[in-house]
Amino acid sequence: MIHKVGSESSDILSRIVVVEKLKRNVTLQTKETKLKVERVFLHWSVLLFCTGFLLGRALILSEISPFALPFFGAVLLLKSERAGVAAVALITGALTTFDKTGLFVCIGLIVFFVLHSIITKLAKTNYKILPITVFAASFITRMSLLSFSSEPITTGTLLMVTIEAGLSSILTMIFLQSIPLLSLRKIQHSLKNEEIVCFIILLASVMTGTIGWQIYDLSIEHILSRYLVLVFAIVGGAAIGSTVGVVTGLILGLANIDSLYQMSLLAFSGLLGGLLKEGKKIGVGIGLLIGTLLLGLYGSENVILTKTLLESGVAMALFFLTPNNAISKISRYIPGTKEYTQEQQQYLRKIRDVTAHRVEQFSNLFQVLSNSFSAAGTLGVKEDEEKRELDMFLGNVTEKTCQTCFKKRHCWVNNFDKTYDFMTQIMAETTPEGKLEDRGLQREWERHCVRSKKVGETIQYELGQYHANIKLKQQVKESRRLVAEQLHGVSQVMDNFAKEIQRERENHQLQEEQIKEALDDIGLEVGNIEIYSLDKGSVDIEMSIPYCNGRGESEKVIAPLLSDILEETVIVKNEECSAYPNGYCHVLFSSAQNFIVETGVSSAAKGGAWVSGDSHSMIELGAGKYAVAISDGMGNGERAHLESNETLKLLQKILQSGIDETTAIKSVNSVLALRTTDEVFSTLDLAMIDLQDASVRFLKIGSSPSFVKRSGQVRMIEGSNLPMGIIEEFDVEVVSDELKAGDLLVMMSDGIFEGPKHVENKELWMKRKIREIDSDDPQIIADLLLEEVIRTDSGEIDDDMTVVVTKIQRNIPKWSTIPQRRKVIRKQA
Repeated sequence: MIHKVGSESSDILSRIVVVEKLKRNVTLQTKETKLKVERVFLHWSVLLFCTGFLLGRALILSEISPFALPFFGAVLLLKSERAGVAAVALITGALTTFDKTGLFVCIGLIVFFVLHSIITKLAKTNYKILPITVFAASFITRMSLLSFSSEPITTGTLLMVTIEAGLSSILTMIFLQSIPLLSLRKIQHSLKNEEIVCFIILLASVMTGTIGWQIYDLSIEHILSRYLVLVFAIVGGAAIGSTVGVVTGLILGLANIDSLYQMSLLAFSGLLGGLLKEGKKIGVGIGLLIGTLLLGLYGSENVILTKTLLESGVAMALFFLTPNNAISKISRYIPGTKEYTQEQQQYLRKIRDVTAHRVEQFSNLFQVLSNSFSAAGTLGVKEDEEKRELDMFLGNVTEKTCQTCFKKRHCWVNNFDKTYDFMTQIMAETTPEGKLEDRGLQREWERHCVRSKKVGETIQYELGQYHANIKLKQQVKESRRLVAEQLHGVSQVMDNFAKEIQRERENHQLQEEQIKEALDDIGLEVGNIEIYSLDKGSVDIEMSIPYCNGRGESEKVIAPLLSDILEETVIVKNEECSAYPNGYCHVLFSSAQNFIVETGVSSAAKGGAWVSGDSHSMIELGAGKYAVAISDGMGNGERAHLESNETLKLLQKILQSGIDETTAIKSVNSVLALRTTDEVFSTLDLAMIDLQDASVRFLKIGSSPSFVKRSGQVRMIEGSNLPMGIIEEFDVEVVSDELKAGDLLVMMSDGIFEGPKHVENKELWMKRKIREIDSDDPQIIADLLLEEVIRTDSGEIDDDMTVVVTKIQRNIPKWSTIPQRRKVIRKQA
């Protein structure tokens, strides 16, 4: 039984392998066939020859031949290596007409080539001169043939010759646009409307070369023209279909007056087919069938209904046999089609992915650099580094003292450990002034060493250099750490940016219709609605409304209605009113923050001076964040002011770049510690307020406590971090809290908190004073608190004083509306 199952499984696997091989063979054969077709049509110039052959036969009004010279001129300018093939094809096609057309084409090509050779040597811009050259060659050739004929040259004859030359000149410009499209190779850009029309004119001109050809009494040009209309109707819709019908019918009608009625049939069929394109090929075919029946029943008497229906049936059969893949490829280059939109989206997605990948590469590069700097600062064990430094220090001392001593062997060979310990203890006990505090150690050292005094002096000298070297290495290490943190921060910012780039824009068609329906229900006309985001807290909607004449409909009606149906506050972010009454105003709506802040600041410099050492800043960050900061520079006066101001400026720039606050404060601390050797320190009191949920993060670096007042109750918030610039590396302690609407946040410098000298418990005193202030205006509270501190100290200002009061309030929109009890689905299933 097991053997049977195993044999069946092996048979199934062998069959799968055979099927996969067949699939690969079919795929390879398809690719080879496609390459062979391209080689035949492109490299062997078969397609170009066929086009030239039919254009050589093409006539207008049975006597005008304006197609041959423009085609040859365009090929000569665009693909000069194929000009010979084009000339042979034109002459061959013209000779099949068995009239004067063959002679006209042969002589015209010779005259054109001579004129082109002369003009090319005189002028460099062949593209602009070519239509004039074609006009001259056509006019000269036709007039020459008329001169040698027996027919008299009348005004009508001159007019026809001029019209023929003018048409040739115009067709030259058209063929210059359309011949590059006559290729099986992939077009690198989308087609403009002018290029589409030029290409249709070229195809219609080629079809005129088939006039007179019939299969079983069915006209070839009628079948091909209707097939062309069907293809472009399903590709471009009613507009493109009707346009192709009109252009093709007009050119065929000029070539054969009896076929002029075809313009109506083709135009109407293209219109109906385009309107029925949602029904795929069958719907477009029905459009052609209806147009044929209407024209046959109510059209000209010369139209034979049965013959016309058969011609339409053959065109429909060819259309149904056309692969959908070929139609889809054509649609990619027609603006407005679904395939064109998908192609553009795919291109934009590719550009987006390439950009995001490049940003990610930079992010990874910065992360690797950050890791390398971090590793460079932590290689080896700290004890090993200290031992190495100590060995180098003792080596320098012994080189200058013990190398020439007669007891060198006794000290450093027989008693190495004892001598090493002695010198290590002396190094540790020696003061910066060079004195050895431990007298017992000094006496023991003198008994052990015969050059104790010289060794002590050398240790004193080398000790200064040793400490300087240690400090320098520590600064280098701190610099590496600073660079590592900055590179890590930049890496995070770029990584977040790459993720933001890769976010796909969602399709919000359903939500757009719901919003438009809600606006229609209240009688408000809207031109266009574009929804970019409906995420909670980041709504982004763009809308076009009729000229509002300054009535404020966006703010008073639309924004409140959007707030109601989206269940969050939406405001007008930007509005561009139309410059004329019949235009449209463009309005941008976005989410409002759930909370807003109001601040009040009051400050005074020491002794009533003009410049205070304290600085403050209110920073509006992205993503609904608001920062309030106070910095107190060391000391007073201009230098302290510059130090605290630079601290806040640097902090603001780093925070606005997108780096988180903890890394930002560490970076500012490292910069302050490295950029000067003076003992200049700064405190920092930073509060990061989230305006969506009123949460707050306090980062207090050597600063005074902050206070939160809520409903008559005051609580204190404090941290335990040292001022910035004292130590080069430290961990920032973050204190988190939750605020509510109506809360008052009071932040102050040490001049305010420590101002009352006679008060023992300053915390309770400050709480009581804040509680007693009967006002919720931040500016009034700040002024009263500063005044109370100065009055308590008998009007003296012994230190710089700054107090910042921030009030948290619920963001209530200015305008509201009656609830519609309508919700918009944020996510489509």
